[in-house]
Amino acid sequence: MTDDLALFDFTLPRDHIATEPARPRDMAQLLHVVPPALAGTDEASLSLHRIRNLPDLLKDGDLLIANDTEVIRAKMEARRGEAKIGITLDRILPEGQWHALARNARKLRPGDQLRFEDDPVTAEVLTNEGDGAVTIRFSVEGDEFDAFLERRAALALPPYIARPHGPTEADNSDYRTIFSRFRGAVAAPTAGLHFTEDLLKALASKGIRKQTLTLHVGAGTFLPVRSTIAEHKMHAEWGHIDEETARLINETRANGGRVVAVGTTSLRLLESAADEKGIVHPWTGETSIFIKPGYRFRAVDALLTNFHLPRSTLFMLVCAFAGTQTMRHAYHHAIAEGLRFYSYGDACLLERAP
Repeated sequence: MTDDLALFDFTLPRDHIATEPARPRDMAQLLHVVPPALAGTDEASLSLHRIRNLPDLLKDGDLLIANDTEVIRAKMEARRGEAKIGITLDRILPEGQWHALARNARKLRPGDQLRFEDDPVTAEVLTNEGDGAVTIRFSVEGDEFDAFLERRAALALPPYIARPHGPTEADNSDYRTIFSRFRGAVAAPTAGLHFTEDLLKALASKGIRKQTLTLHVGAGTFLPVRSTIAEHKMHAEWGHIDEETARLINETRANGGRVVAVGTTSLRLLESAADEKGIVHPWTGETSIFIKPGYRFRAVDALLTNFHLPRSTLFMLVCAFAGTQTMRHAYHHAIAEGLRFYSYGDACLLERAP
């Protein structure tokens, strides 16, 4: 593929960035994108709906795969002596260690002790990888660690959600999906934010099943590509697909149904767990898969996803899925129609380009 970043750039007016979700959640707008080869036209077919219309856009026998990770409070301020160190947890590692992104990280050395104001919990710096990445170990684990996060940490909301005074009480519920089950994500799998109990019931009544996997979304997921596409390194994220989920996916496709990924996080893990024949296997481990145009999809037939940042790996992923020109056209249309972008914004349903 080309290494031209300009292909994945676009200008988004600031007033198109959503700072609050739609209420109710399933009233968010939904752009259905069908690539030209599937639409039988010279241009992609674009039609505007609401999220609650999703059952009408899917088919009996389709299988939705959502991410059941739960967001933790991951952003905190520590001190090393008198120096303030901003810490954002990125992902949990074996033996109770954490990979984290640190502000003023160049000052940190292995063995440094980090303290948190008026709190008995401390953290030890184990490694400093450079570029703000560090490995740390806290002095508590389990329930004590969860209680510490409740006391000292805040949600690590994306910077484009303007919160001058920090996350609000509403964010604590708004930034959580109906599928949330296993704690460990730093950022929400945002496509799942649109689902409500009523929508799940409507989907089930149409013969559309759902199943979940777990991918703990890390802090680096939404970062734009700053160097070149070829040089960009994805942050690793921990994921799990159990045997039942893998079986249902393979059974669905064998019976002619489609696998519909709810979000790019679900898609990335499904593609990581699929073999060359498209068979999805149970999976536990880390993935740093970078999906960009030229990638051949093996496990996913349709994708429900929000609108992503320019020059981001996620915009490259949707371009790989539905076609670069199709997605540039779709995003231009979305901006012209006043759709809302990013985590709290509207969504699109993408059919996979042949």
